[in-house]
Amino acid sequence: MTLSRLVTGLLGKRHRVSLIRPRQDKYDRPGCCNSPEVKLVKSLGIPGYPGMHMGIISKHRLIRDWKDDRPDVIYIATEGPLGNRALAAAEKLAIPVVSGFHTNFHTYTTHYRIGLLKSLITRYLRKFHNRTALTLVPNQHLAEELQSIGIQPVRIFSRGVDCSLFNPQRRCEKIRHDWGVDDSQTILLYVGRLAHEKNISLAIQTYREMLNRDSNLKFVMIGDGPLYGELRQKNPDIIFCGIHRGKTLARYYASADIFIFPSETETFGNVTLEAMASGLVVLAYDYAAANMHIQNGVNGYVSPLGDRHTYIRTGINLLGPKTQHQSVRRRARQSAENIDWPQHVNSFESILAAAI
Repeated sequence: MTLSRLVTGLLGKRHRVSLIRPRQDKYDRPGCCNSPEVKLVKSLGIPGYPGMHMGIISKHRLIRDWKDDRPDVIYIATEGPLGNRALAAAEKLAIPVVSGFHTNFHTYTTHYRIGLLKSLITRYLRKFHNRTALTLVPNQHLAEELQSIGIQPVRIFSRGVDCSLFNPQRRCEKIRHDWGVDDSQTILLYVGRLAHEKNISLAIQTYREMLNRDSNLKFVMIGDGPLYGELRQKNPDIIFCGIHRGKTLARYYASADIFIFPSETETFGNVTLEAMASGLVVLAYDYAAANMHIQNGVNGYVSPLGDRHTYIRTGINLLGPKTQHQSVRRRARQSAENIDWPQHVNSFESILAAAI
């Protein structure tokens, strides 16, 4: 979503944008982000992560293409094979490169039982990003973490939220009826990948503890991922809605009441801002987007990173009359209204211009 917003914003400012990305499946076709110039490359599935693919392309093909149609600057948003070959080609042609740190690959190792590879992955990330002019990170905590492992220079480049799309006015009683609740009952919502690194086990444990206090509680999960089938089989009382985007996703947000997001591996967490813009009571760990934009008890709730006990206890304390959360929901929406995308696109444009 971040890349889509940046591409759309740059096109709106009359820049020419070329997007190179992996083909995700045989039905994948170019055409997104107001239709930039899109080149799809071959891809390989990511082990242990069905449905996601990494791009494969030769350095020489990129050199040939960029010699004929030279970019002014290149932004690399992935450190995988596609990003690696793009960086090598850009170095050969002396084209300036800015990189972004969008995914905590080095912290995912513990969730996929490959912890022995963490030091190897960290060395690779350090070497990769230090070959670029600048690495963009979405928050101060991550900037400090990357600096501590030797990645320099880094710059904070945050995220925005579309408040016209994600809006409390999209609340839909029909959706709530389909979920089997009336307006007096509480909907707990999770939006994101259903994967180990998202700490899904804590989301479900929190729900179970809250359900023990309020039997009218319903839990809705939106998203897909390697855990989808297993979670659905083991939790028949949870409503699994699959992947949704755009206005449908916005209606789902607005039709819920409490948003829980217990991930410990986020570089930012766009869903936190989307939930705030939708006027939900948000419960997240105190880092990334939540640390930047939530004042505990004012416009949402945070608990110390990694403290499962406090996270669950905070969730339980959120149960009660909905009227007690009206001011929190209103302030969450007000906070989100001050975080728009145009100002972030302007900042991104300036960063690329400085690299040139």
